[in-house]
Amino acid sequence: MAKTETFDYQVRDRKGQVIKGTLDAESQAMVANKLKSMGYAPISINKHGEGLKRDIKIPGFGQKIKLYDIAVMCRQFATMINSGLTLLRALSILEQQTQNKALAQVLGEVRSRVEGGSALSAALSEHEAFPPLMVNMVKAGEVGGFLDEVLLQVASNFEAEVRLRQKVKSAMTYPTVVFIMAILAMTGMLLFIVPVFEGLFSSLGGELPLPTRVLVTLSSLMKLFAPVLLVLLIVGMFLWRKYRRTERVRNVVDPLKLRLPVFGKLFQKIALSRFSRNLGTMISSGVPILQALDIVAGTSGNIVIERAVKDVEESVRSGEPLARPLENHAVFPPMVVQMMAVGEDTGSLDAMLHKISEFYDQEVEATTEALTSLIEPIMIAVVGGMIGAMLIALYMPMFKIFELVK
Repeated sequence: MAKTETFDYQVRDRKGQVIKGTLDAESQAMVANKLKSMGYAPISINKHGEGLKRDIKIPGFGQKIKLYDIAVMCRQFATMINSGLTLLRALSILEQQTQNKALAQVLGEVRSRVEGGSALSAALSEHEAFPPLMVNMVKAGEVGGFLDEVLLQVASNFEAEVRLRQKVKSAMTYPTVVFIMAILAMTGMLLFIVPVFEGLFSSLGGELPLPTRVLVTLSSLMKLFAPVLLVLLIVGMFLWRKYRRTERVRNVVDPLKLRLPVFGKLFQKIALSRFSRNLGTMISSGVPILQALDIVAGTSGNIVIERAVKDVEESVRSGEPLARPLENHAVFPPMVVQMMAVGEDTGSLDAMLHKISEFYDQEVEATTEALTSLIEPIMIAVVGGMIGAMLIALYMPMFKIFELVK
């Protein structure tokens, strides 16, 4: 006779509520069968005590589900559905072969919900890992019977978004690293090197030149306020990560981004590329225009464009064409408005939106390359000038030291 063990389980009932408990059985499979016969959808089943190890997570250090992981999953999912695999079989394979453990766990929960009778889009909507754009497109694909095509469009959309982010990140990595290294170098000089020279100057007497006195004063202030500045920096980073997506912060930060002298145009192009690509993908997938506008408004990444799209949504709801209300918002260039108007007139709005997205993707790439070539020499000159000025201020008293020694 097989040995009976105690298993901890976590299930969802028909109302979608999570229920936890324990059962005695000979295997996990027997527990799963018993729970299903009771009308529950199993989420996780572990031997008693093992689940505690898996539930211990340190906030901020767990594996995250990135947009790239979702894009790869969608492309694999579409291939399997197109090959004739059932939805449950495809989800099971994805759960087993994905390298991201967090995504594998989420896919397991999605499979359990689908196995319990839920629609795929409803199961996806219960997890923050899947953007609303994907959920609504999957819903349209389920209704229209072309889920594999929709998943391929989602994958292409997310891959384009990943490429866009990588272009911007690669352009900003070098100047950011140089700037941080310069700040660390100057802080180190003020905290450790300048005090040594200050002691040498004080022991020999005499009046120090003005640049040296300024540097010594900065060093004293840095030693006094360095712990406070470090604490403020850590607290500021924490508060920024916590509140940067709130409406109050975005109302201040997002308009400032678009008004920056050099980077403002770049941020605008990124937001327009994201808006046109997402809207075009949703329209081509069969999502109703009002629903598509409502979802796309929150995916542009800038609250200025989000508000403009909300205004356009209200105008479209009252019967106006899509392109006409865009003329009232300066964030949309005339070229975008005209191309969208042509797309509406010819019945190819989705294709025109994709052309707009491709145009701005190329613009972003060209702009980031130009900024990189411009910022690199400027950063080198600025950093070299600041550190050079500090060194000159330190060595200026050397001439007086030789006189005092004599």
